[in-house]
Amino acid sequence: MTCTIKWNVLTFSEWKQRFNQIRRSTLLQSYPYAQAQSALHNQKPRWGLIEINGQEAGLVQIMEAGLFKNIFHAIIIDRGPLWFNGFGTLEHMRGFAGALQREFPARFGRRRRFMPEMESGAALGTILTEAGFKPQAAKPYETIWIDLTKSEDIWLKNLKSGWRGALRKAQKCGITIEWDDSGAHFPWLMKNYLIDKEEKNYDGPSLPLLTSLARYFIPNKEMMIGRALIDGKPIAGILLLCHGGAATYQIGWSSQKGRETAAHHLLLWEALCVLQAKGLTDFDLGGVNEDTAKGVKKFKSGMGGELVHISGLYS
Repeated sequence: MTCTIKWNVLTFSEWKQRFNQIRRSTLLQSYPYAQAQSALHNQKPRWGLIEINGQEAGLVQIMEAGLFKNIFHAIIIDRGPLWFNGFGTLEHMRGFAGALQREFPARFGRRRRFMPEMESGAALGTILTEAGFKPQAAKPYETIWIDLTKSEDIWLKNLKSGWRGALRKAQKCGITIEWDDSGAHFPWLMKNYLIDKEEKNYDGPSLPLLTSLARYFIPNKEMMIGRALIDGKPIAGILLLCHGGAATYQIGWSSQKGRETAAHHLLLWEALCVLQAKGLTDFDLGGVNEDTAKGVKKFKSGMGGELVHISGLYS
């Protein structure tokens, strides 16, 4: 098997057309995410078309930085590569890892960060180490995916009993939901999110990152903000980012009234319907872990999606 990576050979429209066909496309491999990171950290994106035995097999996006003609060089691949239908086996990953190693071999002055978008396991670890990548201390990344091609009846059936009960409670509290894809409610959500984050001292995306993401996702109506209101007063909100045929839950905020009425449950339930109506096929609820955010993992797991363990970091 021969694997090659052809860099920057696709136009933006050609890249987007292929990206849109991939199930479970990830936020970190999306074009506007690369634009946002480039503006924020002065990194340069590079877009790769992966070929297996001369056939188009997938896409990969890397972020790159260098100094002194790349004597000091860094490459970042987070949650990639992404494979086209019919590709993505362990052998295909073996070929990709070998091609990547040949292109960017480990050396003095080069920093490599590689988080493959593939289910973690001993076989994958062996493939990557044999290709020349070293595992880091980070645990595998966990997230939860919901299939948006299913019906509301299936979604409801898959809900955990506690989550279903909270949803029913919210539906009886006179809450109305409104959606904005113009960015009009972005300042409102940022204000409440940052206050809440400081008061409760939890990890979450920074304001500079969220602002940069807004700059590149809003023009294409790919940033969606949902607000829950009672008597016209906002009590909770969520921010979603759409990328290709998928979307990612990015941040959320709830007031005391929002928590009392389970408004967040209703917002995420309504999000499934809105995203499905937009023609999207997959919803990534975002990272979960047992160590620092057990409550978040329990809440997201209650939606009944598929918990996946993605390979940890390699260098």
